[in-house]
Amino acid sequence: MIPLLLTILCSSGIALILKQNDVRQGHPLVLLASLFVYAFFAFAKAVSIAGTALASVSSRLSVVIPIALSILLFREIPTTPQLLGFGFALLTLFCFYLSLKTSSKERHPFTHYFYLFALLLGIGFNDFCMKIFHEWRPIAEKPFFLSVIFTFSFLYTSGCIALKRIRWEKPTLLRGAVLGIPNVFSSFFLLSALARLPAIIVYPTVNIGIILLTTLGAALIWSDRLNRFGRWALLFGLIAILLLRS
Repeated sequence: MIPLLLTILCSSGIALILKQNDVRQGHPLVLLASLFVYAFFAFAKAVSIAGTALASVSSRLSVVIPIALSILLFREIPTTPQLLGFGFALLTLFCFYLSLKTSSKERHPFTHYFYLFALLLGIGFNDFCMKIFHEWRPIAEKPFFLSVIFTFSFLYTSGCIALKRIRWEKPTLLRGAVLGIPNVFSSFFLLSALARLPAIIVYPTVNIGIILLTTLGAALIWSDRLNRFGRWALLFGLIAILLLRS
């Protein structure tokens, strides 16, 4: 259970550090020079647009991706609770739309909704890759697997920063260095948890724990509040995760 709890703490720390970087107006590419590039860039933008709680729900709802891929690629037959879970996932996405639409008088462009959807896809594919590694490769290769991922991410984002001539601001660099710690260890502890416990226990516990902890943290630190549709999205997202992993 210890790797499970550490995974929740590390993953929740990622969302809160991304929120702090947005509050301080740090450039996301400089912050993300040590992360999984596309998924976490979408995460940073989603936190800025929709808030920490809804971005966390979207990232955790990504559980639909590995399940859908397992159905398509490995011909796994979905259970009745999983089919209901897909239905609640669609309700959650619809409530995302209503929450953003009513959060302020300004009209949100299509890209705002795209970032939430891209976050769901990106985190989902990352999780599926972790599951494939756990199934196909020995656990002794875990450090090498993680080092390759993070080295590539650092080189790629550093190249983008150089091409776009973005300034390496010291405060953002420091937050990126701090962000790299929970990001590396969240993947490490997730693989450790999967080696000790069934995935049916690991994924719903981690996903729900992250949503609740990040929502509470954002409310206490930045007074983030969800509107009525945001609260429905949070509820439907939790139900969808439970059903999809049942």
